[in-house]
Amino acid sequence: MTALAAESLRQSLRAAARPRRVGRVARLVGLRLEVEGVEAAVSDAVLVERQDGTVLPAEVVALEGARLACMPFGPLKGVRFGDPVEALGGPLPVSVGRSLLGRVLDGLGQPIDNGPRLFDLEAVPIDADPPHPLRREMVRTPLALGVRALDTLVPCGKGQRLGIFAGSGVGKSSLLSMITRGTAADVCVLALIGERGREVAEFLQRDLGAESLARSVVVVATSDQPALIRIRASFSAIRIAEWFRDQGADVLLLMDSLTRFAMAQREVALSAGEPPATRGYPPSVFSLLPRLLERAGAAERGSITGLYTVLVEGDDMNEPIADAARSILDGHLVLSRRLATAGHFPSVEVLESVSRVEPAVATAKERSLARELRRLLAAERDARDLVDVGAYVAGTNPLVDRALCLKDAITSFLRQELTETTARDAAFAELSTLLGAGDEEAVPR
Repeated sequence: MTALAAESLRQSLRAAARPRRVGRVARLVGLRLEVEGVEAAVSDAVLVERQDGTVLPAEVVALEGARLACMPFGPLKGVRFGDPVEALGGPLPVSVGRSLLGRVLDGLGQPIDNGPRLFDLEAVPIDADPPHPLRREMVRTPLALGVRALDTLVPCGKGQRLGIFAGSGVGKSSLLSMITRGTAADVCVLALIGERGREVAEFLQRDLGAESLARSVVVVATSDQPALIRIRASFSAIRIAEWFRDQGADVLLLMDSLTRFAMAQREVALSAGEPPATRGYPPSVFSLLPRLLERAGAAERGSITGLYTVLVEGDDMNEPIADAARSILDGHLVLSRRLATAGHFPSVEVLESVSRVEPAVATAKERSLARELRRLLAAERDARDLVDVGAYVAGTNPLVDRALCLKDAITSFLRQELTETTARDAAFAELSTLLGAGDEEAVPR
């Protein structure tokens, strides 16, 4: 017997000989389950045994003297006062491995797609440290997303974290499906957090497609599931992405949406007794956001590029979650309801969108082309009111004249069909032709 096998056997014997300590349910209020007679730490899992023989997993979220405040991973139906409770001795692990590719998982990492049995999986802790701030690889390599408006005007780099800010119904999920099909990343991990159950199958079959799903892992926690499941699904997705990154892969992590993750933490925190603060969000929400977002990025080996949708309330781009996310992320895309209602998709408001890594991932010529297009868009926007009322006289401003002349061509360039993908080099070549900048000397400075 090897030394490793002997040590494993010793640990198993110690665990078997350890006395089993069982507590009981002492109180149940709303979503909060209080347990006494059990020793456990915050984030540890406990199992509640109902009288009908079913077991309900829960997680310790707060300590109150000798009692544990827990939140369930499932419905509380059937739980009674005095039901036995046993601690597992740590948090629930998550299973990771290459066989997860092409599969759809629930918030606990279990398959829900009726596919074949998973094999060669490794159980790992759901919590992990983010890349060391001094040993992170710098973001310097572009990651093509297949969307012309993004690759040319809001370029993304390997290891970047980018927010997609929009109100409801302006095309966030459609944009994510375009990116999943057109990206140059090795692996995609999609986290659908708080989505309507009706939309999950539609997104997988209609928007994502079998080819993109084959190189993706999808983690789903629908809006009707407990808040703790929605939080767990978010961290399960980043943990799965970290495993692929540690194998040397360039991973694209797409989370829809960060706002529903924050709302789930608000439910948990308020149920645990934490006082509300900004717009009802308790302080723990704003401490949990960087814990999730900082785990993406470029490590010493491999990278995780994170794209997170932020559902802004009332189209207010400065509401608390949007403001907090924007301060952590490395750039933001703004989707416009004005463009969406006009049938312009993807509805990216490029003048309001910024990539903080653009100087590192784009060449001087590419940045010059993007700057010129932004100048033309800004000139057309500023003169729009005068043009609409017929007060603008041609020849007054050469830049406005050029912007109006190229308006239709620019609009056609920024529009893209849902199933269409454009290579990054091809997008810049098309932009160069549009601006009449066939050679470097003709590029406006």
